[in-house]
Amino acid sequence: MLNPFFLQGSSGEQGLIQDLINEHLRMFGVEIHYLPRKYITEKTIIKEVIESSFDNAYPLEAYVANYEGYAENTDVLTKFGITVSDELTLIVSAERFDLYIRNLIKDQDNIKSSVRPNEGDLIFFPLGDKLFEVKFVEREKPFYQLGKNYVYELRCELFEYQDEDIDTGIEIVDNVIKDQGYIATLILAGIGSTATAVTSYVTGGVQKITLINDGQGYTSAPRVAISPPISGTTATATAIMTARSGLTKAYSIDKVLITNPGYGYTEVPQIYFIGGGGIGAKAVVGIATSSASTGIVTITNGGSKYTTSPSVTFSSPSNVSYAVTATGVAVVSAAGTISEIRLTNSGIGYTISPIITISNPSSVGTGTYTYNETVIGSATSTTAIVREWNATTGKLEVSIIDGSFVIGETLTGLGSSAIYTISAVNTDNLVDPYAQNDLFETEGDSITDFSERNPFGEV
Repeated sequence: MLNPFFLQGSSGEQGLIQDLINEHLRMFGVEIHYLPRKYITEKTIIKEVIESSFDNAYPLEAYVANYEGYAENTDVLTKFGITVSDELTLIVSAERFDLYIRNLIKDQDNIKSSVRPNEGDLIFFPLGDKLFEVKFVEREKPFYQLGKNYVYELRCELFEYQDEDIDTGIEIVDNVIKDQGYIATLILAGIGSTATAVTSYVTGGVQKITLINDGQGYTSAPRVAISPPISGTTATATAIMTARSGLTKAYSIDKVLITNPGYGYTEVPQIYFIGGGGIGAKAVVGIATSSASTGIVTITNGGSKYTTSPSVTFSSPSNVSYAVTATGVAVVSAAGTISEIRLTNSGIGYTISPIITISNPSSVGTGTYTYNETVIGSATSTTAIVREWNATTGKLEVSIIDGSFVIGETLTGLGSSAIYTISAVNTDNLVDPYAQNDLFETEGDSITDFSERNPFGEV
């Protein structure tokens, strides 16, 4: 027989039960953050979510009804790595959700429904500092006590990040996925200094080296040997390689650059290509005997922040009746400085030391990138999302990359307007403590030669 002092469903009785539940949750629960999912892009056929975001997090008290997912046997070791399958069941107040969260999200765009918690929404659980995804919402348990339901039961699983945009403005929440997913590292250059160099003029130096046969089958650059003069300094040069068409591991010589013209040559020297695994390369040497040419170039200041090779110009010879202006190319080091200037032609007709002018670094640098803003490359229009920016080291970590960045292009933050020049790109940076992709690739390369046109055999 039912209790005759209860009406079994009056608004007062329902309110009493709801108040008791709310108070129980505040006393024995934990404060979570509820993150409603915004569906930005979906496929039209099966409604597969292509792009979603989480830009709000609402604190809410919840009771931990089941934490069995934190027990043993939830971390599974497989041949592909470790799978973490933590699960969590939470109880939240229906009234608190309706009066608080529902009113805050009901007018926001791209939210499926605001009348209840939705599958796909996220829960930040502070005790484990983790994000859980709501997989199922039980709305009828307990089943209509006094004619009404008072709680939602949220059955959650550990959230697996898949390039969702999470920017709630709450640091403890956003930091959970800050270093998850595919993250590329860009080294950016700010405003640099211009390099300087000096040279002299010499008689009987090597003026130019002309390649008459680029050779074949080289796997590395051969050493260039030039015979010495009868009296003077031996010239030196270096070979610049290029890949032969259709082959990725066979190279030929593209050009030969002079690193030291030497001096004292009265007869044309011999030139030899030694090593490198290839054959057939031949070149001829031209010397400046009728007039002086440029001597060895010495870097007096390597400058800074160079991302691409700058232009190098030499002043014109004073002997205008028989003059060829020297030309050269600069070598940029990994540190962004000019480490060497190699001559393509040492010129003829110099009676005084030529003046060398090196162009300014093309880099720019200003502003501060902000977390989760979009950046875009000037040359490729590649976009990405900022994860972390270190102004001191110039290191920018980005994710959700659409395209491929290239060295030398400027990178602009669409929110902050910060702009810097890219000097290095590292895309091999999947942040996952259990990922073994590099190991698999290395072992695979040792088994199969993917440089072949058909690594599995010709038909």
